[in-house]
Amino acid sequence: MKTTIAALALLALTACEAQPEGEPVARARIDGKAEDAAPSPEPSPSETLASQVESACRSIIFEDTPLTHCLAVPERNTIEMALGSNGKPYRSLKDFAAASDGETIAFAMNAGIFDSEGTPVGYFVENAERRQTLDTGTGSGNFYMKPNGVFYGSDGKWMVRETDWFLANVTDRPQFGTQSGPMLVVDGKIHPQITHDGPSRLVRNAVGVDDEGRAHFVISNAPISFGKLARFYRNELEVKNALFLDDTVSLLWNPSTGRLDTGAPIGPIVVVRKKASE
Repeated sequence: MKTTIAALALLALTACEAQPEGEPVARARIDGKAEDAAPSPEPSPSETLASQVESACRSIIFEDTPLTHCLAVPERNTIEMALGSNGKPYRSLKDFAAASDGETIAFAMNAGIFDSEGTPVGYFVENAERRQTLDTGTGSGNFYMKPNGVFYGSDGKWMVRETDWFLANVTDRPQFGTQSGPMLVVDGKIHPQITHDGPSRLVRNAVGVDDEGRAHFVISNAPISFGKLARFYRNELEVKNALFLDDTVSLLWNPSTGRLDTGAPIGPIVVVRKKASE
């Protein structure tokens, strides 16, 4: 990962570059206090490195846009998917948090496109059980902006790959998986249909896995274009494969800082846990 001061200082189903202006979702704290929507003071370079602080998530600025970057490391974390409990979908991070032990969780984030009932649109695996099959069809909107992709993993080995690659190469069911789209970065190149800084500006979140096997989760704290988010992954995080997860309803729960976002109903949730040895 690049860590120069200059870099750090600069540091659903609708058409990808044709959506209207978006507004940040409401940011809430567990204690009920309102959180200022404006970005917090710019942190020092050392503070922005998620691997060097107790919280897995740190606020940074990239091209004048505030982002939160959360890092999952195989040696310290496990990853799983969550959809609901006792047959009832969570539909919010607040409900998920109420049913969870925050001491064991590094952070959680909504993770993938879903329908009006909260059901994943594409491939979804929870606790090694396939809940939805891989969707290789065509259609309109972000999900079908090919190539789309899958974030998946087992036993601390995590990957983001194009849907067609996944179909051709993955034969064993992973412990977790979620399909979304579009891919932001494919083999080190930005998705061919994503423009440099298109007019669609929404709060967005995404995931990418670097060459060291670490998973980088990013959520914008203000509206951001697909192009800028893709550049952050490629240029700053040096991630070769990154996957868009959602927008408008992009939310984060970070127990260590008390951040618990609220907003429109969500679907799949990715949960990053602390390993018991910590």
